[in-house]
Amino acid sequence: MRLIDLSSPIDSSFVEPDPVVHDVLTPRQGAVHMSAEMREHFGIDFDPDELPDGEFLSLDRISLTTHTGTHVDAPSHYGSKAAYGTGVPRHIDEMPLDWFHRPGMVLDLTDAPTGVVGAERLAKEFARIGREPEPLDIVLLRTGADARVGTASYFTDFVGLDGSAVELLLDMGVRVIGTDAFSLDAPFGDIIARYRATRDRSVLWPAHFAGRRREYCQIERLAGLDALPAPYGFQVSCFPVKITGAGAGWARAVAIVEDRPDRPERPDRPDRPDRPQGE
Repeated sequence: MRLIDLSSPIDSSFVEPDPVVHDVLTPRQGAVHMSAEMREHFGIDFDPDELPDGEFLSLDRISLTTHTGTHVDAPSHYGSKAAYGTGVPRHIDEMPLDWFHRPGMVLDLTDAPTGVVGAERLAKEFARIGREPEPLDIVLLRTGADARVGTASYFTDFVGLDGSAVELLLDMGVRVIGTDAFSLDAPFGDIIARYRATRDRSVLWPAHFAGRRREYCQIERLAGLDALPAPYGFQVSCFPVKITGAGAGWARAVAIVEDRPDRPERPDRPDRPDRPQGE
């Protein structure tokens, strides 16, 4: 079994719309901090110089958004109301864990220019690899954008999905869609330019706004999808951090590959389970 890291790092040196602030207390500073905290909260006096080398533990303080680095968007990120279920979209801590450890499929969109691709492009890719996703499979989009992580162009030069492409995947029972780009939608500049040219509101963040009508999650800012050995035949594990009431949670996304050359392909099953409910 091999584990393939599909995550991009959180790095305070990277260009970010919301800069990351990363402060580090050294082990010596941690000792002084621990001594002060013990005195304030527990009434205990302890001289940090009594510790070996006068050091205790390092401590990191980070200021960032939940959409920095590889993360999972929850339905509540897409809007305050939902057209399904109770009408109240779920936060990241409320999502079912079994959505985030599933068979994976990667689609190659590296030939697509900045902008969007539609359902026809995904259908062409399914035909090329000879398989469509089954219900609850995790579909990953390899755009090649992760090569620009840490630079300004990472936020301006990538391809996203239009509404028809998202609807196609949701119709197939997919509930987690991932991308190695900054967003599952097109870059801001591309979206606004197309809207100003057409005044068509359907071009305004269709991938995200689809989540107001149908419950699903996105994994954004993945990386390393080119390391996957095949378009399918692997598992994806991408559990989001459990942040109460949050619209997203960071994830360490990993592909799990069983290197067994004698392993037969997963057969197509005529008795496929029912499509996931909750729309």
